[in-house]
Amino acid sequence: NPAMNTPNLSIIIINWRSQEFVRDCLTSICANIGSLTHEILIVDNDSFDGCEEMVRSEFPHVIFIQSEQNLGFAAANNLAFKHSSGRNILFLNPDTEIQGAAIQELVYALECLPDAGMVGARLLNSDGSLQTTCITAIPAILNQTLNTHYLRRNFPRWKIWGMRPLFEDTATPVPVEAISGACMLARREVIHRVGGFCTDYFMYAEDMDLCVTITQAGWKIYYVPDATIIHHAGGSSVSRKESNFSNIMLRRSVTHFFRLHRGLLYVMLYRVSLTGVSALRIIILLVFFPHITRQRS
Repeated sequence: NPAMNTPNLSIIIINWRSQEFVRDCLTSICANIGSLTHEILIVDNDSFDGCEEMVRSEFPHVIFIQSEQNLGFAAANNLAFKHSSGRNILFLNPDTEIQGAAIQELVYALECLPDAGMVGARLLNSDGSLQTTCITAIPAILNQTLNTHYLRRNFPRWKIWGMRPLFEDTATPVPVEAISGACMLARREVIHRVGGFCTDYFMYAEDMDLCVTITQAGWKIYYVPDATIIHHAGGSSVSRKESNFSNIMLRRSVTHFFRLHRGLLYVMLYRVSLTGVSALRIIILLVFFPHITRQRS
C-alpha cells in the first residue's frame, strides 16, 4: 500500500552559504522529531560551501539536491517540493533550531484544523527574545511606510502590524493574515493546488504571496503558540555589506507584490508614500538635529 510508505512530513531546507547553520538545524530536527515519519530535503543554491560533503557524512539519510545556479528561495523550494513525498510540507530556514515538540505541535494543529492550509510557529531570536515578525499583516501602504522599530516596539497591538496574537495569553492556534517564511507547514494538497511559491520573487515577499494565494484558495493561516523555534535571523548572510542589498531586494519584492495583488495605481501610491516618508525624515533631521547635518557637511 503506497499510503503506508508515505511519510507524514517532508522538511525542506534551502542552503546558501549556511553550512554551519544547516548542521545545527539538522541536529535539532534529529533530536526532537520523535517517532514522526519524515524525510528531509536540502537544496544547495549554487553556494558549494561544503554543505553537501557535511550532509552526506553526518546526515546520510537526508536527500541533498545540488543546484548549478542560484534559483532563489521560491524556485528552490518548488524544486524540493517536486522531489518530496510527505503528506505535509515544512518549509524551514537553515538558520533555525527546533525546540522540543515544536514540529509535532505544528503537524497536530494542521491535521486537527480542517480549514487550516498552513501553520506557523512562535519564533525566538538567538537570545531567546520573541521575534515579532513570525506573524504579520499582509503588506499594505500603511504598514510598509510606518514600519519602524520604534512604532512596532511601542505599539505592538496595532492592527496594521497583524501581530496582536503574540501578546495575548492563548495556547490554542489563532487565525492570522500571514506567517514568516522561516517556518511554514502546509498540507501537500494545498501547495499542489496553489502551484507552490511564486517564482517572480528571487528573495523576500514570496512567503507573503504564498499566504495570500492559500487564503484566496479558501484555506486559513494559523499561528501555533505552543510550537517554539529559534530563528537566527540573517544567518544566511555572509557580511554586513549584504544588508543594503537585502533592503533593496525587500523594497523591490514588496513593490512586485503590490503590482501582482493590488495593481499599478497602488504601486504608484506606494512609491509616492516612500518618497514622502523619506522627505519627512530629512526635515526632522534638519529641524531637530542640525548639528548632525553640519558635522557631515
